[in-house]
Amino acid sequence: MVDDGRRPPGGAAGPAEEPPVVPGAVAPPVVQAVEPPAVAEAGTVIAPPVPEPLKPYRGLFVLDASQGIAGPYCATLLAACGATVVKVEPPAGDWSRGLSTREGTQSAMHVAFNRGKRSVVLDLRTDEGRVALTRLAAEADVMLEAFRPGVAARLGLVPEAGKPDVVFLSISGFGQRGPYAERPCTDSVAQAFSGLVSLNEGADGVPHRTGSVMVADVVTGISAFAAVQAALAEQAAARAAGTAPLPRVLDVSLMQSAAALMGFNIAEQGLLGAVPSMPNVPAGAYQGSCGGWVMIALLREPEFPQMCKVLELPDLAADPRFASFAERARHRDALLPLLRDAVRKRPAAEWVERFQAERMLCDRVNTPLDWLADPHVRAAHAVMPLEQPGLGTLPLPVLPGLGPWSVPAPALGAHTAEVLAELGL
Repeated sequence: MVDDGRRPPGGAAGPAEEPPVVPGAVAPPVVQAVEPPAVAEAGTVIAPPVPEPLKPYRGLFVLDASQGIAGPYCATLLAACGATVVKVEPPAGDWSRGLSTREGTQSAMHVAFNRGKRSVVLDLRTDEGRVALTRLAAEADVMLEAFRPGVAARLGLVPEAGKPDVVFLSISGFGQRGPYAERPCTDSVAQAFSGLVSLNEGADGVPHRTGSVMVADVVTGISAFAAVQAALAEQAAARAAGTAPLPRVLDVSLMQSAAALMGFNIAEQGLLGAVPSMPNVPAGAYQGSCGGWVMIALLREPEFPQMCKVLELPDLAADPRFASFAERARHRDALLPLLRDAVRKRPAAEWVERFQAERMLCDRVNTPLDWLADPHVRAAHAVMPLEQPGLGTLPLPVLPGLGPWSVPAPALGAHTAEVLAELGL
């Protein structure tokens, strides 16, 4: 087996040049000397140095018994930080393997949220599968499950099965307690229940979920990652103080995570007891003459007259119906058609140039392909190509702040025999 620095359950810690840290401790970042950039001509964008990957969780063993997006994404972020992650999958595999563009048992969705793990297939309907799961749990510093409430306990995946200081994370739709705990939940359901869909009204007047972006799932994974990091930091502080670290049981739900995205919206509506008027009207997306779209944002009152100037509609700025954000919200049905007609007279790219020349908040509405091709994205090293066996080269966004990390996702069950042998099974 190639030594890749990951600690197998019960095995050695890793290569000598990367000694393991105490589980939960934060290792000092590796600082790489960077030559100062050469003086460039005015207007030249200098690409920032590529940061060294952060690996504070070397030596940490994570058991990922989740499927889909939220739980796997949390575990992938831990893997990106150096943790050894063993993902337990049923014989049919994580259901995300069958969604989106796929080849064999790999899909774009599965790769994006399961990089850097070891895949172990266990049939938890059998005694052998449950025994193996229990043995893995006994080795884990962090256990992560996303079964329906109560299922993990029936399988023996409980905090008591882990180490005395285990961090045990449960991810679910509605949380582990409350009248809706047993309800099935998906990203769409969480967006609807939390109120997010109601805030995303389209031009057709219909409330929509956020397209094909799994916002509730992804933000739940990030929230779970933050909660695990907080628990590990707490334990590290206890060890530094010479006291025994305590176990932590964490409960993260799609329902709460989706609502957390709308903190100010929920606070405002709770304060008013009603739905407030739309803020910063007429900010939004407008279609140009060639079919492209431009996004125009307004944050301050003086920006509306400036917008009218760029659009060559000076009379609108003097119209008392449009004198303030509140008035423009009240008369938006009269205002928006006038602005839409004006924007349709020129291509979106031309409007972007005109608005940006006035230092207004504006940009074109990109597709993901547009974003990938943008020179700024390349200069900022915001994309890392990933060579995924069986699927080809995937361009993946760099994990913000964590540095470059290009490790493929495992094939289904690729490490089953290896990991079970390490457990003595």
